[in-house]
Amino acid sequence: MAAARPTPAEVAVVDRQRAARVSAVRIEAFAQVLLARERRPGAQVTILLVGARAIRALNRRWRGKDAATDVLSFSQREGEGGALHPEVLGDVVVSVATAKRQAQENRCCLAAELDRLVAHGLLHLLGYEHEGDAAGARIMRRREEALLRGWRR
Repeated sequence: MAAARPTPAEVAVVDRQRAARVSAVRIEAFAQVLLARERRPGAQVTILLVGARAIRALNRRWRGKDAATDVLSFSQREGEGGALHPEVLGDVVVSVATAKRQAQENRCCLAAELDRLVAHGLLHLLGYEHEGDAAGARIMRRREEALLRGWRR
């Protein structure tokens, strides 16, 4: 008898921006591969693609920083009730406008920059942290790079 296959991750990609045409299907596939590699079958994640104004408002409201950023992660596993549904990881919000600018600055394509930001946001949802922690930043960066290398083969 064959072993049961793990339930694939459920990834919803919502595109609410106009800065560039992006492939929600590609982003969803990447997130599913990343979650499988991180051994999180059945995980549930929403990836929201927004413009610079929207991410700036979220950054101001939730982090107290009045500036556009490239990616924000909102974990559903923290706080009261966070353990009730461990499969629900949370939301990743990506500014496509910021990603587009960063891709131009780094001389890479927009898809590669979006991959990097999605990986970064998902790693935050999986518990990786870098702010104020040099060792954590190195660990997170190495994991991010390994996941991206595996995807781009």
